Amino acid sequence: MAAIDDTGSWHYGPLPSTDDAPAWIYGIVPDGWIAGMPDVTVDRDEMIIICPLPTPDHPADATESDRAATEEGRISRFREATRDMRVQIAQQLQYRYHRQSSWGARCGSTTMVFTHQSLPVTTRLRQPERLVLDTLVGSGVAASRSDALAWCVRLVEQHAEDWLKELREAMVSVDELRRRGPSV
Repeated sequence: MAAIDDTGSWHYGPLPSTDDAPAWIYGIVPDGWIAGMPDVTVDRDEMIIICPLPTPDHPADATESDRAATEEGRISRFREATRDMRVQIAQQLQYRYHRQSSWGARCGSTTMVFTHQSLPVTTRLRQPERLVLDTLVGSGVAASRSDALAWCVRLVEQHAEDWLKELREAMVSVDELRRRGPSV
């Protein structure tokens, strides 16, 4: 959490652990609200809480479009019915964990995030890097340098997922080779 120190400078101090956040949230929400432990994703600024909702019983002849619409309807009803209480819980979360909280819900295969923070991030870019952003803006891929940078981050995130998956698979292969090798 940002704070001003004795010299008048901004700094980030230690933040409270959020290891118990899913359990704490599960305990504070009224019974029957959610169908299990919430998924909580945390960074130093925000907690995104995804509440699992009971999956509706779909008719056997329901199309994927019907299923998605039913699940979106359940999520919308949850959002409206729980708004005031979620605001109260968010205030308690901010006090306890020193972060803003954002809410969403998951029903079946549909997940919706109701609100989330969009925070400025200061960075220093040299001209070649700025030219990349300007190319994305000029070509219509992004509306601004800010959008272009967010687009780049999502692209890196996507490729990092593939790379990490390959790395994990390679580690499993190494473990298997070790198991088959001679004992030491």
